[in-house]
Amino acid sequence: MTLDALLGESPLPYQLPPFAEISDDDYAPAIDQAMADQLDAVAAVTGSDEPPTFDNTFVPLERSGVGLARVLAVLFNKSAADTNDVVDGVRSAYAPKLAAHGDAIRLDPALFARIDAVHADRDSLDPEARYLVERYHTELVLAGAALGEEEKERLKKLNEEISTKEAAFELALQADTNDLAVLVDDAAELDGLTPGEVSAAAAAAEARGLDGKYLLTLVLPTAHPHLASLTDRDVRARLSAAQRARGSRGNDHDTRAVLLEIARLRAERARLLGFDNHAGVVTADNTAGTPDAVRAMLERLAGPAAANARREQEALSAEAGFPVEAHDWAFYAEKVRAAQYDVDLAALRPWFEAERVLKEGVFFAANRLYGITFTERDDLQGYHPDVRVFEVHEADGTPVGLYLLDLYTRDSKRGGAWMSSFVDQSALLGIDTAVVVNNLNVPKPAAGEATLLTFDETTTLFHEFGHALHGLLARATYPKFAGTAVFRDFVEYPSQVNEMWMLWPEVLANYAVHHETGEPIPAEVIKRLEASETFNEGFGTSEYLAAALLDLAWHELGPDEVPTAVEAVGEFEAKALAAVGLDNPAVPPRYSSPYFAHSFNFGYSSAYYSYIWSEVLDADTVAWFKESGGLTRENGDLYRRYVIGIGGTKDPLESYREWRGRPAPIEPLLERRGLA
Repeated sequence: MTLDALLGESPLPYQLPPFAEISDDDYAPAIDQAMADQLDAVAAVTGSDEPPTFDNTFVPLERSGVGLARVLAVLFNKSAADTNDVVDGVRSAYAPKLAAHGDAIRLDPALFARIDAVHADRDSLDPEARYLVERYHTELVLAGAALGEEEKERLKKLNEEISTKEAAFELALQADTNDLAVLVDDAAELDGLTPGEVSAAAAAAEARGLDGKYLLTLVLPTAHPHLASLTDRDVRARLSAAQRARGSRGNDHDTRAVLLEIARLRAERARLLGFDNHAGVVTADNTAGTPDAVRAMLERLAGPAAANARREQEALSAEAGFPVEAHDWAFYAEKVRAAQYDVDLAALRPWFEAERVLKEGVFFAANRLYGITFTERDDLQGYHPDVRVFEVHEADGTPVGLYLLDLYTRDSKRGGAWMSSFVDQSALLGIDTAVVVNNLNVPKPAAGEATLLTFDETTTLFHEFGHALHGLLARATYPKFAGTAVFRDFVEYPSQVNEMWMLWPEVLANYAVHHETGEPIPAEVIKRLEASETFNEGFGTSEYLAAALLDLAWHELGPDEVPTAVEAVGEFEAKALAAVGLDNPAVPPRYSSPYFAHSFNFGYSSAYYSYIWSEVLDADTVAWFKESGGLTRENGDLYRRYVIGIGGTKDPLESYREWRGRPAPIEPLLERRGLA
């Protein structure tokens, strides 16, 4: 085949990539060609004899990376959702090459001179074009475009080294995650799990040639969902220990040495760019502005959260009859929740059947809010047999795009849940629709058995679909502003808002039907769920804040302050958590450094705080929806107009203030998390 399947416009509906025509061997030559094409396009801009204008500089610059974006969208999704040795090899080999390619553009003095000239005269442009110029200028300065040539050469080498190390971290973590899956010989040891979860464990073992046994595959966060259900304490301890051992066993998959190198190299790069540390670089181009602003917020919440967690721990230990440890917490939390509120989250799973949650819950809420509809397209093929494709239309029939869902876990998929896009809407490129994908890691039951989601998995599906809506409904002229291309500490806001519809009475009543009896979830259960909203929030807030503060602490270090010995990783963590009172062994961080992929690979370095930073806006928005009539088209249209519909075309906080008439206060967040 030719490389057109990766580089050219797809002939399929909505430009869905023709996955069946793409071979793993196509990625490398396609990337090479796409990079060369983009450099040629940029050279045509910088080689122009015409005075720099928006039309002869920014417009061709925005068009220049279309082919490369197509290739990387498919490759990066493949490497995250269905990887193999060939794809891993391409990812590793091209990490430094892509970093060098980006630097060849960002650090080109002729290009920066043209951009700088247009920036000086930007007030003559329309608002979106002016904001595009401002964003380019800011990002290029922060990327080192104003440095001298000697500093630029050092910066290029640092960027290549960092990208190589980040790819190595990802591959090592994935390998160790697979290796550490917990093998169980007897189904009796899995008491407490549902039949679907047991069959999923049996299928996972069979896939590795371990017939007759059961394999508990690991998830990305420290707390595995099975810990809430397994009655065998020894199995819980084994599973928890496996989760926490990833990346720190002293074997070929140990990530500690590479994470220390990443931290040191990022710190050195920050100094080169004129900042004290990496956190300063990252926050400078986010809504937070400075690391001090982030730390002030996180530490304000840490003390009350830790105190709440200690009170919760006392109640759990009283229920257990012994001091609970980390692997006990979720199990006894459910017992205490049941005793105090008569709510058993595990017992709710029969009402959270995946198909109904998706169609009668997630899609239903989106239809009520935005008028959009979803139709499954069995004729369109995803990148894996498990992937489903849905066509999305506006209420008037106008096409919106495609939504892909990849629900189930597998060894070839990294942990966690995420949204990404294959095609972004852009008026400049004549693309009116988008193609987005949600990935989750739900255990796949045996054929014919229902997929019953946990409470947390249901929340995650609503959350990730909030990202998908953002990607589908945003409208922008320029590719740079398409979809979810917003500040990192703003991007989680729309996804968190979408979580509210999971328990919204109208939505819950529509999807929460017992998968066997057809009975709706009892009204009294909903009331008890609402009454227990702040239950266990001390734990939830503490584990999150611990991870966010660890991420910040690593990246507040200067290059000479980063430890060199792998044993120092644990010591650094302990000291950083003790300093903020979050060093409770029963409440470990949501991610420990050796498996903190958000921080050391996923692009959230110095930005894991984004979730709670965005939650200030989220909590205020939820309060607004409740005050304004809830799930209505009028409310959805307003929210779409000022938040998810604008993509990155304007300052998001300015748009928020324009909508609400004020900045978001923190009080709704404090109340939600039991910290008021």
